[in-house]
Formats: sequence, C-alpha cells, structure tokens
Amino acid sequence: MTDPQTLDALKAELLDVALEAAARAGAFLRDGRPDDLGVAATKTSAVDVVTEMDIASEKLITDFLAERRPDDGVLGEEGASREGTSGVQWVIDPIDGTVNYLYGRPDWSVSIAARKDGETIVGVVAAPMRAETYRAVLGQGAFVNDRPAHARVAPPFEQALVGTGFGYLEARRVHQADVVRQLIPKVRDIRRGGSAAIDLCDIAVGRMDAYYERGLNPWDFAAGDLIAREAGALTGGRPGEPVSPELTIAAPPGLFEPLQKWLEELGAWHD
Repeated sequence: MTDPQTLDALKAELLDVALEAAARAGAFLRDGRPDDLGVAATKTSAVDVVTEMDIASEKLITDFLAERRPDDGVLGEEGASREGTSGVQWVIDPIDGTVNYLYGRPDWSVSIAARKDGETIVGVVAAPMRAETYRAVLGQGAFVNDRPAHARVAPPFEQALVGTGFGYLEARRVHQADVVRQLIPKVRDIRRGGSAAIDLCDIAVGRMDAYYERGLNPWDFAAGDLIAREAGALTGGRPGEPVSPELTIAAPPGLFEPLQKWLEELGAWHD
C-alpha cells in the first residue's frame, strides 16, 4: 500500500507528464494537420475512421511516456499496448473526435489518463482549437487551464441540456436514435458534439447539464470521467454500476438519478 505522501508525489509527477504529453500531441495535431488529410484505415465500420494523424499522435505520446516513465503500462486506442511493472497504466486517446478532425471541425481533443492499480488518479484532456486544457487529480478538484472547474447545479429535468453520441454500427445507431426520439420531448434539448472526452469536460465546466452515451471505450472516458467527478458531477452506468462501455452517464446530483432512471427504462444500455 502506497503511503499518502508518496501517492501525492506520484500524482504530481503523473500530472506533469500527462500535461506535457497532451500539449505536445495537441500542438502537433493543430499545426501539422495536412490539407489533404484522408482516411488511413477503418475499424468497426466504413464510417469508423482512423487517420494518419491518429497513428502519429499515439506514437508521439507513447514514445514520450516510454522516455519519462519506462516502467508504466500503456493502453492506446490505435493499438499501443504495453504491460508495465510500476502499477501505473496510461490510457490514451490520441485524437478523440477523429471525424471532427478529419472534417476540420474544432471539437476534437487529446485524452490522457493515468491509472494506479486500476484506479484513475490523473486525467488530462487537451482541446487545442478551444485553447483549453482540462485536468484533474483524484481528490484535488478539476481545472480548465488554471481556473477551477465546477459542474452546473442540477436544473429541473425538463430544462436540462443533454449531450450524447452515436456509435458506428448501423443497428446500434438505429436504437440510439430511438432513445433520443423518446428522450428529447422530456428535456430542454439534445447536443451531439462528436468527442466524448470534450462532452465530459463540458459537464465539468457547466456548458451542458448532462451527458450519456453507449459504446465508449476506456480511452474515450478515462480522463473525462475523472474530470467530471472532480468538478462535482456524478458519473456511472446502469443503476449501481460504474461507467463502462455499456453505458456512460455524467450529470450533477439531482439530475443524474432521474436521467439514469429514464435511460434504464428506454434501454439505452443495449442495442
């Protein structure tokens, strides 16, 4: 068991590493985007794309981590995987919001989280086109750049602005669209931004009231989940379960509970 003083020092070191890695990758992606950027590969379907910049960004990050923290493990969206011996694992999304990036839209980010013995203790999301970096350390609050981040106070359910996202498989999209069809009459409005990491950070800074999505992977939510929680939001999946690929929900207390109930009844957790 790590003593508190040693753990605090580790958190500070991991935060510094994550911030520098995200800044380097963010600047590379912002300044180096080719005008003729195209699709390098596809994943779950023909519209689930990977660009050459996703691959290059992940290599930039993992090379930096290998230099600074060679004993740590790594889990990256584009295939980076390394078992470590330190008990620390880095969870990386080199471009969260690849389709936005491909089209030159601004809502994309670099997401880097550090886990210690399976628990996320540091999260950083860099959104270069917003000139914002969101960060959190477990037990130490959340920040956007150098300003404290705070989730909104829960509004009445019918006044909630709710964010969501859609998968890339046809059957999943059809069901997700049906969930939105049933949910939208009950809330203020629905938003679809295209970067789960940014959506979770928007909860943390009060730009949306709530967010939910099915089908996220650990690299999509690891950093943003911690940032949202440290900003005062609740996060989870189905009732009694944590955030997972099955379902991710983030909202302030008082809104989280009724939204989770509705999503359970609407079957948002399955296809």
